Amino acid sequence: MFAIIGILVVTGSVLGGYLMVKGNLSLLFQPAEFVIIFGAAIGGFLIASPPKVTALVAKNIAKIFTAKSPTKAKYLELLTLLYQLFAKIRKEGLISLEADVETPQKSPLFNKYPNIMNDHHLRDFICDNLKVIISTNVPPHELDNLMELEMEIHHTNALIPAGSINKVADALPGLGIVAAVLGVVITMQYVDSPPAVLGNKIAAALVGTFLGVLLCYGYVGPMAANLEHQVREDGISYNIVRIALVSFVGGAAPQVAIEFGRRAIPGKEKPSFNELEKAVRGGK
Repeated sequence: MFAIIGILVVTGSVLGGYLMVKGNLSLLFQPAEFVIIFGAAIGGFLIASPPKVTALVAKNIAKIFTAKSPTKAKYLELLTLLYQLFAKIRKEGLISLEADVETPQKSPLFNKYPNIMNDHHLRDFICDNLKVIISTNVPPHELDNLMELEMEIHHTNALIPAGSINKVADALPGLGIVAAVLGVVITMQYVDSPPAVLGNKIAAALVGTFLGVLLCYGYVGPMAANLEHQVREDGISYNIVRIALVSFVGGAAPQVAIEFGRRAIPGKEKPSFNELEKAVRGGK
């Protein structure tokens, strides 16, 4: 929603300012410039991107307009789920979680928390690391290294769409110059025309530079930044799991382990100690 508002603000500000100085909107409508810039940008992206990258960008582009930031409610669900998992291990032993982590879709424990179940990457991250704990006597520092490695790979892969879109944004000003140069070439054919005709041709050529710069800094670049922010926000949940699991394996009580996890949440989405305690009691 905010991305759409931002696009409208950028467009309204640029066109509004242009009209304030009696600009002629018809001069900005240059279909050939659009074809050159957009066509070259898409072609360059396809040249630079293997099929996997193209698929990732296509899959993630809609997130710019639809994705929502993690809420306090989701973090509370995650911490409460971790508490229940840890408490079950303390009470019934590690083997008691085997059915839950093997088939979380059928687990009554996991199904109590739909926000976590719907995030299958996070759910699998929890289950895979619990399987490691169940099947091996892994020391806390080795578990920490293992999870950091997986998080780094996930983070790098998740940033691919943002990086690809950012490269397209970087290319747009140059492609705008290409369109402008072609416009100048055409203008030179009318060099002996009246000043009014020549002025229109030069104006049309300069639209290419204008479009390239505007698209880069007003639209495409901010879209890439939006996806980068989403990846960073997504990584918070993984960090919570990592810190809580390492603390628990290191001997911390369930309540202490999830308190470590709570401290990893930044900003206003961080639940208070009392809110977490209330959520844990309600989840029992």
